[in-house]
Amino acid sequence: MAHHSGGMGEESVIWNYLRSTVWPGLASLVLGVGLVAWRGPNPAWSILGVALLVAGITAVLTARARPNLVSTLNAAGEGTRVGLPPLAREVFERLPDPLMLLDANGRVLFANSAMRTVVGVDAENKHVSSLLRTPAILEAIDRSAAGGEPASIEFTVPVPVERHYQAYVARAASQPPVTTLLLHDMTAIKRTEQMRADFVANASHELRTPLAAVSGFIDTLKGHAREDQEARERFLDIMTVEAGRMRRLIEDLLSLTRIELNEHVRPSGLVSLESIMREATTALSPLAESDRITLEISVEPNLPTVTGERDELIQLFQNLIHNSIKYGRAGGHVWITLASAPSQGGRGTGSMVSASVRDDGEGIAPDAIPRLTERFYRVDVKRSREKGGTGLGLAIVKHIVNRHQGRLTIESRAGEGSTFTILLPSAATDSGVTELL
Repeated sequence: MAHHSGGMGEESVIWNYLRSTVWPGLASLVLGVGLVAWRGPNPAWSILGVALLVAGITAVLTARARPNLVSTLNAAGEGTRVGLPPLAREVFERLPDPLMLLDANGRVLFANSAMRTVVGVDAENKHVSSLLRTPAILEAIDRSAAGGEPASIEFTVPVPVERHYQAYVARAASQPPVTTLLLHDMTAIKRTEQMRADFVANASHELRTPLAAVSGFIDTLKGHAREDQEARERFLDIMTVEAGRMRRLIEDLLSLTRIELNEHVRPSGLVSLESIMREATTALSPLAESDRITLEISVEPNLPTVTGERDELIQLFQNLIHNSIKYGRAGGHVWITLASAPSQGGRGTGSMVSASVRDDGEGIAPDAIPRLTERFYRVDVKRSREKGGTGLGLAIVKHIVNRHQGRLTIESRAGEGSTFTILLPSAATDSGVTELL
C-alpha cells in the first residue's frame, strides 16, 4: 500500500503541474494557431493570435525546467534522472531525429535513442565535448548557452561510414537554462547530390568512345559503304558490340549509384551466404563452361547467418566470380570457400563469416591492387573491354561490403592467381565496424 500511495502522490504532482502550467500553454498555442489561420475581419484577431502563440511557447519552454517540479518529483521517489516528466521523456525518446538536452555547463541532461546511436554510448551525465568532437558544434553550443542565439551548422562524421548532419542549437527560455541540440541527417541528400555529379562526369567520359564509334559507322554506312554488303555486316556487328557495352555501362552506373545512395543504411535481413553463393555460381556456370573453367565450392558445416541484403550480396559474389572467370586461365579453376573466421582487430569479440573466391590466372601486380576498387580502374584496359568489363565491378563490390559493415581483402601473386576475400560479421555477434581495402 505504501508503494501505491507514493505513486499516487507523484501522479498528483504531475496532474497539478500539467493543469497549472503545461495545459494553459498548450491551449494558448492551439488558440493562437487557430486565430492566425482564421484571419478574421478585424486585424486585432491576428494580433491576438500571435500574442497567444508567443505566450504559449514561453509557457511550455519555461514549464519544462521549473525547479519546484523537479525537486517534488525527485522527492516522490519515482522521477527521472533529469527531472523530465515521463510523458515528455517518452515523446522525446520516440523522435526520429537525434535530440540532446544540455545544462548550463554543457553536461547532458537527456539524449534520445537516435542520439545514442550517433554518439555510440549512453550520453546522459557526460559532457558534450566527450561525445561530439566537432569544434563548430561545441562553439555553437557555447555561444547559444552564453547569449541565447540559435545556430545552424552542417558537419560530417567520417567513420565508420561517412554521414552528414545539419545541427540546430538553441537555448530554451527557462530557469535553469537548457540548451537543445537537434540533428537532422542530411546524408541521403548529400549523397544524391554527389551521385548526380559523379554520374554525369563518369557517364559522359565512358560513353564518349562507344558513341563516337557508333556515330562513325552510321556515317560510313550512309555514305560510301551504303552498297557494300560485307562492310555493312561487319560494321553492324561492331555497332552491336558497342551498344551492348553502353548498355552494361549504364546498368553498372545505375547499380553503383543506388548502392552508394543507401550505403549508410545497415541491412536488416538474415541471409545464408551458402544459398547466396550457390545461386550466384549457378547463374555463371554457362559462362564458366564456355571457357572450360571448373567452379568448385567448399562450405563449412553449420555456417552462421549474416545480416544482409540478399540481392546486393548475390550481385557482389556474381561480380567476384565473373571477374575470376574472365581473368583466370582458360581450362583453369575457380575455388569458392565459405567458412567461419575469428574476430578481426577492432571488431569486438564476435565471429565473422569468410567468403573467398580464388582463381589460377595471371595474377595482379602489387602496385595495382590498392586501386582495383576505384571507379573505371582497369589493370589491362584493352583486355577488360574485350571481355565486356565496365571498370565498375569491384567498385560495386566495395560499396556493398561497406554497407554490410564488412571487410574486403585482395591477395595476388604474378603467375599464381588472385584471391578476393569478404569478411562479414555473423548475425549473432554483429560488431558494426567498417574496414575496407
